[in-house]
Amino acid sequence: MIYFILRVVFCTFFKIIFRAEIIGKENLPRDGAAIVAANHMSNWDPPLLACFLPRPVGYMAKEELFRNPVFGGIIRRAHAFPVKRGAADRGAIKAAVQVLKTGHCLGLFPEGTRSRTGQMKKAEAGVGLIAAMTDAPVVPAAIVGTDKIFANGGHFPKLRVIYGKPLHFTGDRKDKDQLAAFSQNIMDEIARMKNVYEKKQDS
Repeated sequence: MIYFILRVVFCTFFKIIFRAEIIGKENLPRDGAAIVAANHMSNWDPPLLACFLPRPVGYMAKEELFRNPVFGGIIRRAHAFPVKRGAADRGAIKAAVQVLKTGHCLGLFPEGTRSRTGQMKKAEAGVGLIAAMTDAPVVPAAIVGTDKIFANGGHFPKLRVIYGKPLHFTGDRKDKDQLAAFSQNIMDEIARMKNVYEKKQDS
């Protein structure tokens, strides 16, 4: 119920205030395990990435957010679970795998943290590891404009999310180089989609 209410609120907010444009959401599988992986520039990214999709999306969230019993309770009911920052959190990996093993959808940001400049960072290997452990398809998603929200004294940019075709890990899940390469391939595809879209808007 909480997830549904938040979804309606955020969809309305993003559509009216930021004229959100959503492209390719049909690329998300209708059922079964799936990972949605996106670039990360703002705290607005998680709700924007998820609210227009037809399926609930769960997220890892930094454990500090769960210390407030009220806010922590709300985000738990919105399918979030805690992760330790700056360390390989086996518990978070296990929780992410469990979300996917039960056939749900998981949202991840392969960079691991927000980009303060809007420029994409190198991907961490975690998304590749989780995909390899679960055989879940990864839907790359390019987020455009959230780094400009309320910037320069109060700016309301047009927001966009472009969802790409699912990617599948087909290598050896015990090979760290292959996991890292797959994670970076996801980020490269996100960058490619973002660049293609921006060029179309400029032409």
